[in-house]
Amino acid sequence: MDREALVDSVAEDLFAYVMHGSMPEDHVAAQIKPNGLDERFEDFDALVDLHFLLRPAVVDFVEALPQRIRSIKTQTKNVSTASRGEISGRIDWESTMTTRASSAPGDRSLFVCDTRHESYDVDENVVLKRLLSVIYDTLDDAEFYLQQEYDWVTDRWQENLELVDRMRDLFERNVHVTRIRDPEHYEPTDRMLLRAATARNEIYRDAARLLREHRASRQGDVDAIKNLLEETTITPDDEETLFELYVLFQYVGAVEEHQGGDATVATIETDRQEVARIESEEGADVVLYHDNSATDRNISFEPWPKETDEADLTRSELIQIKSQQVLEQYFQERDFQQRTNRPDVIVLEIRREDRYEYLVTEVKNSTSAETIRDGVRETLEYVAFLRKDDELVYTDSPFGTGWNGVLVIQDIEGEATRPVEQQEMVRILQASELDEELPAVLQKVL
Repeated sequence: MDREALVDSVAEDLFAYVMHGSMPEDHVAAQIKPNGLDERFEDFDALVDLHFLLRPAVVDFVEALPQRIRSIKTQTKNVSTASRGEISGRIDWESTMTTRASSAPGDRSLFVCDTRHESYDVDENVVLKRLLSVIYDTLDDAEFYLQQEYDWVTDRWQENLELVDRMRDLFERNVHVTRIRDPEHYEPTDRMLLRAATARNEIYRDAARLLREHRASRQGDVDAIKNLLEETTITPDDEETLFELYVLFQYVGAVEEHQGGDATVATIETDRQEVARIESEEGADVVLYHDNSATDRNISFEPWPKETDEADLTRSELIQIKSQQVLEQYFQERDFQQRTNRPDVIVLEIRREDRYEYLVTEVKNSTSAETIRDGVRETLEYVAFLRKDDELVYTDSPFGTGWNGVLVIQDIEGEATRPVEQQEMVRILQASELDEELPAVLQKVL
């Protein structure tokens, strides 16, 4: 399958992808059908905010802020203040005499004065402050991505992220912004948004438009999400990751159909373990992981034979263990694994009575015979060294039932894979065969 076909297949699910990637080609947005996205993704609001942050219109708005903020609207109010021995502003004699009579009879040093006060708390400014708060808070929430200096961040928020620092400094220290009160949780109201949208000052019209679009996206409005993703969808910048995502979401769809339920998909980010979960009414659930060894489930793939006493190890096995120990002692902040790397997809079902079953999948974006041989060996190693709580999962047979390992490869032109029932130990599937053959594999495992 070529890149365009892969992107077309996973376009809607790319909404959750925030790892190393880039902005897409034009044809990607046309494949996105955002119906039901707000129900599918468990962190939907956070995803909307992240994509909102990447909109060119938002970046342009922040770039122009230092100049435009100086012209924001204020209104002058008269404030009455009672004080002793000090006159500040115009004396309100009627209020002064009334206050003296009621609270301090005979005190001729008490005066009530009117002073003119410049207020920033007009409706238009409340709209502006809410939009700035959304951007500021999202920048904080997206700190991880900003630190990674992903291309899709720096492309929009300038090299070295200087624009981010300017935005934060303006929100925290600019005298005009700090004088605007923080909006209440229900603000801005529709009336406030209308006043801002029809204001003479362009900064208010832009703020109202962006805030309305953000709200509509958060509420799952199809047109709003479509417009958002057309400008901000992130796609993998390498073919291997894109192919892995294709396989991952083929699994999501197949498990959904098998279990008769909908998956909840989490943001796919670096160091994130769980990507999708499908729960069943019987109390069991299926969890899918991508690009990691599922350490939050206490699952590992340590290859050396820890289950054997050191005295019973062969010299080769002893060298393997000691080499690992030396490396871990020397490189304290790096993870060294020998022979095995990490699986690309893990399908995990939790059954009742704490009984677990696994399906480990290796993905090779290749049709090379040598690469396929490596993939078979690696898949067998993953299953054989699969550990739960440091204990080997499969002890009677190191390769489980023979249905616990899958290797997915690219399509080999003119050559079909042998049916899965006729394969042994590792089931090899070509990309275009997943839709038809994966249900048979899942039936055996689930």
